[in-house]
Formats: sequence, C-alpha cells, structure tokens
Amino acid sequence: MSDDASDRPGEAWRRGLSGILDYAAENNRRAIWILLAFALIAFLPGYSKVPPIDRDEARFAQATKQMVASGEYVDIRFQNDVRYQKPVGIYWLQAAALKIADAVSTRDMQNRIYVYRIPSLIGAVGAVIATFWIALAFASRRVAILAAVMMASSILLGLEARLAKTDAMLLLTTLLSIGVLARAYLSPPGEWEADRLRLPVTFWVALAAGVLLKGPLILLFVGLPIVTLAIIDRSAGWAMRLRPLIGLPIFLLLVLPWFIAIIGRSGGAFLSDSVGRDLLSKVVSGQESHGAPPGYYIVLFFITFWPASILAGLATPWVWREKWETPVKFLLAWLVPAWIVFELIITKLPHYVLPLYPAIAILMAMAIDRRALSRQKWMEYGTFWWFAIPVFFFVGSLVLLLRYEGYPGWPAWPFLGAAMVFGFRAWWLYFVDGPERSMLRAAVTSVLLAIAVYWSVLPSLAMLFPSVAVAQAVRGSDCDEPKVASAGYHEPSLVFLVGTDTALTSAGGAADFLQGDSCRFAVIESSQDRTFARRAEAIGLRYTKASQFKGYNLGSGRRVNLTIYRSLGNL
Repeated sequence: MSDDASDRPGEAWRRGLSGILDYAAENNRRAIWILLAFALIAFLPGYSKVPPIDRDEARFAQATKQMVASGEYVDIRFQNDVRYQKPVGIYWLQAAALKIADAVSTRDMQNRIYVYRIPSLIGAVGAVIATFWIALAFASRRVAILAAVMMASSILLGLEARLAKTDAMLLLTTLLSIGVLARAYLSPPGEWEADRLRLPVTFWVALAAGVLLKGPLILLFVGLPIVTLAIIDRSAGWAMRLRPLIGLPIFLLLVLPWFIAIIGRSGGAFLSDSVGRDLLSKVVSGQESHGAPPGYYIVLFFITFWPASILAGLATPWVWREKWETPVKFLLAWLVPAWIVFELIITKLPHYVLPLYPAIAILMAMAIDRRALSRQKWMEYGTFWWFAIPVFFFVGSLVLLLRYEGYPGWPAWPFLGAAMVFGFRAWWLYFVDGPERSMLRAAVTSVLLAIAVYWSVLPSLAMLFPSVAVAQAVRGSDCDEPKVASAGYHEPSLVFLVGTDTALTSAGGAADFLQGDSCRFAVIESSQDRTFARRAEAIGLRYTKASQFKGYNLGSGRRVNLTIYRSLGNL
C-alpha cells in the first residue's frame, strides 16, 4: 500500500473507490470515520421526507407520543387500547429523542415522524460500525470495511434505518453481543484477560437492552451459536469468559424492574399479549397474513441484501470447503441454526433474519479477500443484476410517477442515471477489475438508488399516503381544533397525523359524531358511504363534502377511496 494513499487523502480520492478503501484500511479510526460517513449518506436521504408508514411504524410512534404526553413511562397504549406486543425499550428511546427534540427546537415536534426514527438511524449506523468491529475478530481491516459496506448498502437495512421500529436497534444490540461472543471464542487467554470486565459487561448490557427492545428474540440469536459450537467442539468452557456470575445479575437488574412493573400493572395481560398472542402465535400460524413456506428467506435474501447478495452464491463453495476453519465455523454457527429456525416458523417477515446478514457479509468479504469466489461463468453472470435493478427502478419510478402524479420526477433522474452508470460498470468490469472493486461500485449504486427513491420518488407518490391527504385537508380548514372520526379507514398513521382523539368508528358512528359544531369531520371509505348516508338522513344531519382522495393503503395492500365530510353544525 502506497504512502500516498496513507498520507494524502486527495490522492486516495483520485484513485477512486479502491483508493478510498486503501486509505480507510490504514487504521481503525480512519476506517470508522469513513464508514460513518458512508452510512449517513446511505441512510439520511429521505429520512425526514417519507411520511409515517402503516402499520407498525405509526403504531410505535403514536404510542410513544401518548407516553410523553401522559408522562406514563411504564404502561404502553395506542389511544385507549393497551399495546403489549413488545417491551418498552423502543418507546423509551423514541421518547428520549422526542424530549430532546422538543428541548432544542421552537417548533412542535410531536407530529414529525423523523424524530421517532432517530433511534432506528442510530441503530443502523451503529450496526454498520459493529459489523466492522466483529469482522476484525476474524480477518483484516480491509475485510472488515468491505463487510460493513455490504451492510450499509443493503436494501433492508436502508429501509429499517428509516422506520420508527425496533429492528435496527435490535440489530445493534445483537451485534454487540455477538462481537463479544466472537472474541470470547477466538481470543487467546492472555489477550482476553487483558480486557477484564469490559467485554463481559458489554455483552450482558447489550443482551438486556435487546430483551427490553423485543423480548427473548435476542437470546435466540446469541444462544444458538453457543449451543451449536458446544456441540461441535464438545466443549463450552470458553463461554465462562463471559463472566455469567457477574453478568447475570447485571442483566436481571436492567431487565426485571420494568417487567415486574408492567406485569403488576397489567395483571398478566402483558404476558398474554406479548408471549401468547404475539410470539407463540407467530410460530404456529401466519399472523396478519404473513405466513410463508420454508425457503422464503432464501429467495427474499437476494432482494433484501442486494447488492451484496449477488456474490453469495459465488462465495458458497469456499465457505463449504472452509467450514471447519475456526472463524468460518463461528460465523456458520451464528448463521445456519437461527436461519433454519426462522424458515420453520410460520409467520415470516423480511426483517426477522436481519441480525444474520452481518455473518453472511463477513463470510463473503473473507472469500473476496482470499480470491476464493467461484469462477463458474453461469454464476458470475448473475452480476448483471447490479445493472438490471437500477434500470428496473428507473422505469418503475417513471411509470408510477407519470400514471399517478402526472409528472416524470425530474429530481430523481440524476441519481437514477448515476446509479445505472455505476451498476453497469460494476457488472461489465467484474471480469476485468475483480469482485472487490465491483462490489464497491455496486454499493455506490445502491446508495444512489436510495437517494432517488427515498428523497424524491417515494415522497412524490402522494397516493401512497392517504393519511397525509386527510391531515392536510383537515388542517387546511378554518378550525383551530378540528375533531375527526373515520369509518372504514382505521390506519394508525391517521391517528398519529390528525390527533390522538381521532375516533375510529363505524359509518353510523361517524354520522353521529358529526352532530354538533361545524369543526367536526368524518373520513368515510367508499364501502361505508351508503351506510353513512342512511344514518345521516335518519338523524337529520347537516353536512357537506369537504374533500375526496383516491389512493393506496400500504397497511392493507388495497386501493382506498376516501371522502371527507364536514358538519354544518346545528340549526
């Protein structure tokens, strides 16, 4: 590696992506700063422009909003209903973000969804750095950087970074635990002892944070590697390096207070909802129509982990040959058992296997570094998808924007065009420049696509966000404190954007709601129109049509036709 790359950043930039990689690989601090910058460039575009997404994100954000407004930080509620599917961790993090935002801003931050996304952004960026840290236990700094770049450019992590949910933060806590686990397994005795309590405490604190975020799921991600390695090696003595006699009390001290408080408050309803209705029901049935057969995650992986997923098949023969090599063995123990479990569980959602993706990224980066990717031509031709996906996004964005919004989305074109150029070069020059440089180009392709889609295309598709249209129509009225009821459209984003006291009711209930002052509005889905009209006629309701909106409900996956009626008040 040349001194120029080390001493002069400008020279590294002039040498292109490989020069930047050389420059970053000189030391850990430099690598972390460059990875931090890359992750922020990948995750920030569109972060504040995309409206709340139904249903989970809006539910989390609304429950947090109520938590802060009420000052009740033990119980979790969505309007008047308890929300016990998940523990309190993410709500506390979002509440902290909201309180800080309120303190530093003169504007009302409660309805700004990007504030609630701050923990997810931190979790996603932290996961990229944590992937780098874990990989350092197995391989060179260059390999670790490449693995982290794969994570930062993946479609699924880019999505989770922009959603106010648990999964990005769960990924971070899982990776912190796995990173300690890897060092406990791989480190020579003298090197481990030098860390004394720092790494074991990190392990148990991260484990506790994961449980507070999403219940026992993190125990599966961390426990299965321990059990698998103990069976293979016929020994688990290395696990005592985690200092369970010291760590377990720390874990319980962090986890038990809230669980005891919520069980006492709910009278057992929390355990019934979180374990019975949420966790166990997902194992035996397809909850909320999310059931899928085994093999679902393998197929979906090539989309959710794009662009790095294109190299997974090429790395597989090397991984199989080296499966008993200690680093590879650990990574497979992290990956394979948990993957099998999730394939067998009936309910399947893409983010369930996200904490396993870093293991794949590290394995692929190691294979690239050792020049061990398969040279089978039919597999190498799969790199064509680095070019095909940007073309698909360009054509799809153009068609959607022209059909539903009547304009071609000019601001996105420079980024989509640049993505096609980088994608083409990643594919076309793969056989000339090799997999490392092509992977870096593909990562840039993914980031450019993210900028186009999240910053321009998605926010421009107003038909995807009916709740935004309703909120704008209501707030655009001459009412200081409008009141809203909705029939046939009960999405959480409506409650978040319009107000906690939004009445989610029937068509008849919406008609009754409109009786009174003229600052009452009813949102009626087209399937409820006749029932609403009959009830309005029966009670002699005076009302007028204020607005109408046709769009697509992301929460239900169906088209919606909403009409907003306004009360004319009493005679």
